[in-house]
Amino acid sequence: MHALTDLSRRMFLGNVTTGLAGIGVMDLLSRQSMANEDGDWRPGVGKTHHPARAKRVLQIFCPGAASHMDLWEYKPALEKHAGQPLPGEEGFLSFQGKNGNLMPSPWAFEPRGETGKPFTSLLPHMARHVDDIAFLHGMTSKTNTHGPGCVFMNTGHATEGFPSAGVWLSYALGAENENLPAYVAIPDIRGEPPNGKANWSNGFLPARHQAIVLSDQQPIRNLRPPGEITLAEDAAVRDLVQSLNNGFAERNPGESDLQARVAAYDLAARMQLSAPEVSDLASESQATHALYGTQDENTLKAAYAKNCILARRLLERGVRYVNLYCASRASGVDGLLNWDAHKTLKPDYERHGPVFDQPTAALLTDLKQRGLLDDTLVLWTTEFGRMPTHQDGTTGRDHNPDGFTCWMMGAGVKPGVSYGATDDFGRRAVVNPTTVWDFYATVLDLLGFDHERLTWYHNGLDRRLTDVHGRVIREVLA
Repeated sequence: MHALTDLSRRMFLGNVTTGLAGIGVMDLLSRQSMANEDGDWRPGVGKTHHPARAKRVLQIFCPGAASHMDLWEYKPALEKHAGQPLPGEEGFLSFQGKNGNLMPSPWAFEPRGETGKPFTSLLPHMARHVDDIAFLHGMTSKTNTHGPGCVFMNTGHATEGFPSAGVWLSYALGAENENLPAYVAIPDIRGEPPNGKANWSNGFLPARHQAIVLSDQQPIRNLRPPGEITLAEDAAVRDLVQSLNNGFAERNPGESDLQARVAAYDLAARMQLSAPEVSDLASESQATHALYGTQDENTLKAAYAKNCILARRLLERGVRYVNLYCASRASGVDGLLNWDAHKTLKPDYERHGPVFDQPTAALLTDLKQRGLLDDTLVLWTTEFGRMPTHQDGTTGRDHNPDGFTCWMMGAGVKPGVSYGATDDFGRRAVVNPTTVWDFYATVLDLLGFDHERLTWYHNGLDRRLTDVHGRVIREVLA
């Protein structure tokens, strides 16, 4: 009887343990099933948190702090009160020192498009797209310095070491074309933007997501084997190297710098199948070259125009994110390299305006007529704005992080709207102010991601492109 009791006790406890384990397994399976029904998300396989309206992104970046009241946001009060002190900020000390009086834009603003939005005469080609654009006139920044400002606009953080928006998308979606990278940066022929590669760095995300840098002026190197090596011999060497790499990866699980570099070299080899064709602009029609201005006598304009065509060719071949730069890092020579017009606004912008205007407008036209705008999100960004006053002793404008303009158009964007505004003089964002974090929360929403859920654990925190801030600007969504 005692043995039977012990046996029954053992059977009972065993059955309870098995039952509880079974309940646990069933619960896990149930959760997995529910997650799959809800679209269980994991990075790098093309899945999103919710249905996406945009498949890819073109981000046009004008480093140097392009002036909002001279390009995008009309301020008639500057004309009315020209030469008078800025009310309440007389003698204000900005980035480079004391400011003078209010200075109107040197260019007339005229109503354009069906919306009748006042638009600068400096950019006549871009004016044709005014009805397609959603302007964000209430943008603000955390910094008034170019390097941190550019990095902040690209990564959501004013210090280096954080992933850029393109890196986040590469991590989230992975590559669409196995022979091309998910993320490409195209610097201006004049050089890199302020803080250089930090603008497209992978930060703490795996190194394979960092942008590949391409441009029409930096041809891709030929990685084909020498003629005396047969294809069979080359393949055998590749197989041996791959075997050694796989052995190392098995002994050292997890992402490593070596594995990331190997992946980069593998991609470089595969790019030989696609990249030469992508960068061969000679295959474009003469009409296309004329539309963009690649043969223009202005060499800076012609170079940027070629980069615009390259950007379109990358997008239509499956690259997820393209950073296209118009201008480069600041230098000691004002106005020659970027939009940083401290001393002589009018002649500086009359050099930069034509470089930017026709090629960019042509790129937007080309994307639209090819149907690519249906699922491509186009962004125009700069690091901050400029003062409505002239710098003391100059005819230029100083830095202004308190109000500026960015814009977006294309997939999922409401066309022909203006959201937010600076005050009457363009000094500060006062109507619906928006942040870089709001901007990228909106971008990620259009791409199918909840910006609060797209995270990477680093240094004790779940890091995000939007830091701990951001709201989706639904007022500019279609």
